[in-house]
Amino acid sequence: MNAYYDKIARQYQKSKTLPFRQYVEWYSYSKFLDDVTGKSVLDLACGDGFYSRRIKDKGAGRVVGVDISSKMIDLARQKNTEAALQVEYLVGDVLNKEKYGSFDLVVASYLLNYAQTKEHLLDMCRTIAINLNPGGRFVSINNNPVQRPSSYTACKKYGFIKTISGPLKDGTAITYEFFREGQKFRFDNYYLGRKIHEMAFKRAGLKDIQWKKIEVDPEGVRKFGHDFWQDFLVYEPIIGIVSKR
Repeated sequence: MNAYYDKIARQYQKSKTLPFRQYVEWYSYSKFLDDVTGKSVLDLACGDGFYSRRIKDKGAGRVVGVDISSKMIDLARQKNTEAALQVEYLVGDVLNKEKYGSFDLVVASYLLNYAQTKEHLLDMCRTIAINLNPGGRFVSINNNPVQRPSSYTACKKYGFIKTISGPLKDGTAITYEFFREGQKFRFDNYYLGRKIHEMAFKRAGLKDIQWKKIEVDPEGVRKFGHDFWQDFLVYEPIIGIVSKR
């Protein structure tokens, strides 16, 4: 996985300029995060640090980003230098259940959907839990496990589609393909149902699990029109997950 993301790191970084990233993904994520002023934050699967930097910008105290791809971390450190935001970045595998410190908030954008089995998901949740202070929160943006495969291609106008090669069942690979400025790249996520997610959370010591609907920033509606965003809101390709220790 790390070697593959090393290859597509720059393309993935550039996909952050797609409108849905700003007007749906970050807008919703930011609302789920609530006030982060002064809080210590661990960003798991941080990629190039896109959200690590934004969370620091929102007033967080210590922010640490961790990703399995050394190339992604290199890009994150380059951006961190340019932005002078004092975010720490580390190469690490979330499946290893490593403790990076004690944090008020653990966040992860598109981490849990890389779990191929319920055991992998449980290991991820245990990593989240051991890094959280008692009463601390976990906030995530994730692939929506209840989206129907018949609607997977409806998001092409937003710059991506999903496909599967067989029936949707636990462990099925869901291929994301992104389109931007005539270029495209792809990677696989994996399907695990809501009940498995909730089981893994509870076994890891995470509670009060909430599935959060995404929203569109009013600025995005003004810029692109209400009709443009309808398919995103109807088919809900992504979803928020919030819980606490």
